[in-house]
Amino acid sequence: MPQPIADLLTRQASKDLVARPTELALLSTVLEEDGPRVVHVFGIAGIGKSTLLDIFSCQMRTKGATVLQLDCRAIEPTAQGLLQTLSADIGITATSLAEVCIRLEGLGAQVILALDTYEVFRLMDSWLRQVFIPALPDNVRVFFFGRERPLSVWQTTPGWRGLFQTLALGPLPDRDATDLLSRFGIEAAAARRINRFAQGHPLALQMAASAYRERPELVVDETSLQRSLEALTRMFLADVGEPVTRNALEAISVTRRVTLSLLRVLFPDQAPADLFERLCELPFVDIGCDGLVVHDVVREAIASSLQARDPESYRSYQREAWRQLCTEVGSAGSRELWRYTADMLYLVENPVIREAFFPCGTHRLAVEAACAADSDRIELIITRHEGTEAAQHLSKWWKRMPQSFSIVRGPDGQVIGICCKLDFDKVEPAWLQEDPITREWFEHMKLHPLPQQQQSLLCRRWLSLVDGEAPSDSQAAMWLDLKRTYMEMRPNLRRVYLTVCDLSTYAPVAQKLGFQVLEGQEVTLDGQVYHSAVLDFGPASVDGWLAELAAAELGIQRYPSVLNIEARELILGDRRVPLTPLEFGVMHYLLDRKGKAVSRGELLNNVWGTSYEGGSNVVDAVVRGLRRKLGEQANSVETVTGVGYRLHDPCGSV
Repeated sequence: MPQPIADLLTRQASKDLVARPTELALLSTVLEEDGPRVVHVFGIAGIGKSTLLDIFSCQMRTKGATVLQLDCRAIEPTAQGLLQTLSADIGITATSLAEVCIRLEGLGAQVILALDTYEVFRLMDSWLRQVFIPALPDNVRVFFFGRERPLSVWQTTPGWRGLFQTLALGPLPDRDATDLLSRFGIEAAAARRINRFAQGHPLALQMAASAYRERPELVVDETSLQRSLEALTRMFLADVGEPVTRNALEAISVTRRVTLSLLRVLFPDQAPADLFERLCELPFVDIGCDGLVVHDVVREAIASSLQARDPESYRSYQREAWRQLCTEVGSAGSRELWRYTADMLYLVENPVIREAFFPCGTHRLAVEAACAADSDRIELIITRHEGTEAAQHLSKWWKRMPQSFSIVRGPDGQVIGICCKLDFDKVEPAWLQEDPITREWFEHMKLHPLPQQQQSLLCRRWLSLVDGEAPSDSQAAMWLDLKRTYMEMRPNLRRVYLTVCDLSTYAPVAQKLGFQVLEGQEVTLDGQVYHSAVLDFGPASVDGWLAELAAAELGIQRYPSVLNIEARELILGDRRVPLTPLEFGVMHYLLDRKGKAVSRGELLNNVWGTSYEGGSNVVDAVVRGLRRKLGEQANSVETVTGVGYRLHDPCGSV
């Protein structure tokens, strides 16, 4: 609901009122010579972490410090992603951490680096603790602002004592809460009544003030904060008199962020700039670096209400958002790619998928690169859960490629889990053939070679000290770290191989993720059967895989009436036409880039692969065969003179 300028000024002024002097004084200790180097501020959603950061940043700048605020929601959770974003903010084009550090050292006596919404950056926690922060010059202080308390290893790892400080951000004291409400024009008696259910929670206080001005008889049961926020959200929506803003709020509640282009497709009959401004004026909408963001608590309450009341509109908004994301991601630069990945992931409601990247629970275990000092514990875990022959093969990987091992540390700092991940392109083929399990993967790769520059990740084994390969907190931490590897290797990552003994436990989950069991390629070691499975992301790597998972959930047939991916055949009405491997590869590649011109060289590189040494006319021959099989839809594969080919939707639209 659009607000008068006076209300907006009141909101802005209220920030100064809730400046939290005690908390700001603690944060300011970083300026002291013996103060902490890293401070982790945490608190529940809507408690005022970002507001505190804004006020602290202003104070530090008045004292002469250089302040760099980064929103983790817009940063790819990889080392490269952080360095790219940070490089742009400090005015250089750096390719290494060393270059970034040199620049930071020259920015003044005090440099504050603050990472906001840090809870979405947990994939990078170990790298930040072990690599990034230790490399920073002495003039830099680091702040994390997020919902979750830090992992215990920050305080138990030798060397961090005295350098790491935590701050738990709680609700506003009663006096500050009622004073804040008075800034919104709420009289003292009503302010005290409102704060009984708002419990000093800043977002709840702001929403209650907005609702109270419209409905002075406002009554919210004294219940949990979550229920109060949901009730306030419903009241707020009910008080939005005109339908334009209300409909826009409901539509954007199904997305991670709001952009002008998204508003344009969701509301083709409205002016997107007007809708954007209406949303900007709402008390629970923030302007981010890549669009508008509705506060999580409010967004989830609106989406839940819409899904229950009007499931068809809910799905329709999701489908339109999916189509727009697929359109935009094709032209996204490397720095923007993660934003579209996160947007697509937000549309995936399957908890198996969502939890794999953004687990909703708090994982208290750290995953980090193994080092020589961990050798005894690694060998202990291997020999405890693997038979003699299997243990020998896994131990050999540890001795040959220790950099391929990650370890999970428990709260006491001891190694309680291990994971061996191998980059296929960086392993000696002879070593792969010595190990019976990786030999099966090597043979599969020979039968199904990948195009040039596309990579395979071999997840050789994960084991926890207590539970072996069975599901556990340690295993969950390892799988979360595996997603960081996915992000680092994309867009070149094409396949992931893994092995398990207890196939019945993992098959249902793995199949939902797209893994296929390699039948007939089982290996028996020490009387135990090791099953292998492979996940092929497709030509578009992790992003294409997520898009297909979202499409399946939303009931969108990504390749309508044309291609059956699993059967590798054309679907032409009631006919099924089998394709050769090259015909399938060309059709699949063109479908992933529907409407875009694809060169013959690109097809040779990505379909034929590195082993092909012939001329580009072979592409024309395969396309001719493909057109013959398409029959009446042959014209959907269009020749682009001087370039190659372009696929139009056989149903008519590009």
